[in-house]
Amino acid sequence: MVSLISMGHRALVAYERPDGLYNLHYTHWGGLNLRLKHDLSPETPFGETESHRVNRQAFAGLLETTHSSIVSLDGVDKSSAAVDIEPLETQCTLDEILTENLDYETHEALYVASLNFEVQAFRTFPLGFHDVSETAGMSPRRGHGVAGTIRWYDETPVGDGYVRGWFAGARELTGVMIDQGLFSERQATSFLLERLLANLRNQSVHVRRADASKPR
Repeated sequence: MVSLISMGHRALVAYERPDGLYNLHYTHWGGLNLRLKHDLSPETPFGETESHRVNRQAFAGLLETTHSSIVSLDGVDKSSAAVDIEPLETQCTLDEILTENLDYETHEALYVASLNFEVQAFRTFPLGFHDVSETAGMSPRRGHGVAGTIRWYDETPVGDGYVRGWFAGARELTGVMIDQGLFSERQATSFLLERLLANLRNQSVHVRRADASKPR
């Protein structure tokens, strides 16, 4: 049996820096119900249960530094923080995060927080078929997927479960069509992507495809 604790609801958090780049942090449970969208704030930058002065100081220091190792994390309260205080990367571009860091199969969400803590919550959708098709090749987990925002109403994501469930079923069905020879993998990806974008219309969407050079 796989431990639920080990599985978690993994997500990444990108914090905008004064230089226009981003610091990237990991959160093990942050993907659950996109809950961090309203928990990240100047007072609780790491999604703490309550404001913590040393945590705020560490956060401010990390935004200014070029090397996270020179920022002291002594005295930080990790137990109340939903986001790991020590960054995975510093000074990343958003394109690097979407292409190189975001694992579209493992990370359920990506949060992008501006300097004034306007937070965008993106759901992730992998575009590979290796787990739902007997004939599809192994697809990269990074640089091959979609990150899209979800509609919100009264601080609640609207249709989040529907879109995720629909996508899982549509990807499985498309995998069957690959096995039946109806689609090449590249054609299948375009087919699935077109329908996903229709479901995410009027939302902010980032698409990364690693199959652009493959034959149709």
